[in-house]
Amino acid sequence: VTVLGHLQRGGKPSAFDRILATRYGVAAVHLAAQGEFNRMISLQGEAITSVPLTKEVTELRRVPSGGELVRAAKEIGIEFGN
Repeated sequence: VTVLGHLQRGGKPSAFDRILATRYGVAAVHLAAQGEFNRMISLQGEAITSVPLTKEVTELRRVPSGGELVRAAKEIGIEFGN
């Protein structure tokens, strides 16, 4: 599997990247299991924490339904429920 973000940065995921991704996933599952929703997993120093999405997302940035990004996604088979 190719991770495009790493490919664009010119390298493969490091051990740190893989461990951090696992830590994020574990924290997200714990939040969901506790019924904690509308939160974002965050790395603060070396600690994994969560913050309310309302604190971090101050405005909605909508993608135009007829925009190039949506058209490109549809061309490769991505569905948007419509």
